[in-house]
Amino acid sequence: MKVMKFGGTSVGTPQRMKDVAQLVTKSGEPTFVVLSAMSGTTNSLVEISDYLYKKNPEGAQEVINVLEKKYMAHVEELYSTQEMKKKTAEFLKKEFDYLRSFTKDTFTSFEEKIVVAQGEVMSTNMVTNYLNEQGVKTVLLDALDFMRTDKNAEPDLTYIRENLARVMQANEGYQIYITQGFVCRNAYDEVDNLQRGGSDYTASLIGAAMLADEILIWTDIDGMHNNDPRIVDNTDAVHQLNFEEAAELAYFGAKILHPTCVQPAKYAGIPVRIKNTMDPDADGTVIDNVLVRGKIKAVAAKDNITAIKIKSSRMLLATGFLRKVFEIFETYNTPIDMITTSEVGVSVSIDNDSNLTRIMDELKKYGTVTVDTDMCIICVVGDLDWSNVGFETLVTEAMANIPVRMISYGGSNYNISFLIREADKKRALQNLSAKLFN
Repeated sequence: MKVMKFGGTSVGTPQRMKDVAQLVTKSGEPTFVVLSAMSGTTNSLVEISDYLYKKNPEGAQEVINVLEKKYMAHVEELYSTQEMKKKTAEFLKKEFDYLRSFTKDTFTSFEEKIVVAQGEVMSTNMVTNYLNEQGVKTVLLDALDFMRTDKNAEPDLTYIRENLARVMQANEGYQIYITQGFVCRNAYDEVDNLQRGGSDYTASLIGAAMLADEILIWTDIDGMHNNDPRIVDNTDAVHQLNFEEAAELAYFGAKILHPTCVQPAKYAGIPVRIKNTMDPDADGTVIDNVLVRGKIKAVAAKDNITAIKIKSSRMLLATGFLRKVFEIFETYNTPIDMITTSEVGVSVSIDNDSNLTRIMDELKKYGTVTVDTDMCIICVVGDLDWSNVGFETLVTEAMANIPVRMISYGGSNYNISFLIREADKKRALQNLSAKLFN
């Protein structure tokens, strides 16, 4: 069985939902489908929650009314029979009345998670009803029956595997199985969500639990490209990536995937393929455990980076210096992206500067601190093992006329990273494409 995931834009209109129905039934084989909320819906639900936090039920009611009108119009366009139009309209009416019920009581983060989850509840019901109207034997499985996180907010893999097997056994004989992405329960049985990767994470977890043949992530682009197509002309979709390479690209700016969302598939050895709903015949990008030797695959960029340098001659050869530096960032829950060291100092980069002032105050206890803002990390990904003689030279030659603040090489076998000014990003990406791919 294959697992297919469709994002918000893929189910964003009645016609897109019909296109999804064609894609999932094309093979005629049993398929497990994970759906996101219709594009724009989650933003509206977050806006509703924001009004309710601010004790403004009238504002929330207005957003609910606008969203309901949009959905009811979709019902008329999506279904051909009066029976299914009536069934779906009645379901949606109950959903929006349910959302209105939150305007009457105290609103907390617990209620917010329930509200935000309703987008997936609505999209999955609508597509399930459409497929059944078309004569396709389809069942909707509630993600809350088998998706759960543990006390560390990490997926409870054993629980997911056991309960998904139970639910599937109780629903044998269907061609299409549909469930909600993003939604889960937490260890305390409350409605929650998979924060990192959302629906992609759901698909990866389900694929791993079921030992699926393949996980297909359907989106609005034909795979992960070898550079940013918004900045560089004539980029190409990368045919194949190793899971480690894909994670590096995702972390350093390729927003088509969250860096952790494919980890369950990686450990289960299940390939993940990224496909384009607008061009379903395109090959897309397959992500698996195969490493193609001697090849540079792609370039990505991560914006809004801040560089921090801590210099102190008092710390020359002193033990514990790095530990003290890292503990400060840990205290303020601020991950470090890049790091370079010398005998008398250390430079790091971060992408979250919300606690920058307090971090600097702490760091000044140990040395002189300087900060560079509006920086950007350029990441080159591929088989960059140190034994590949000349690869690092090829990359640095492309950056020859770009001022570089930091270079990170050797921490991974899959990337070389450069910290540069954001103002130089476009030129750097274009230079790297010309040197490495053209």
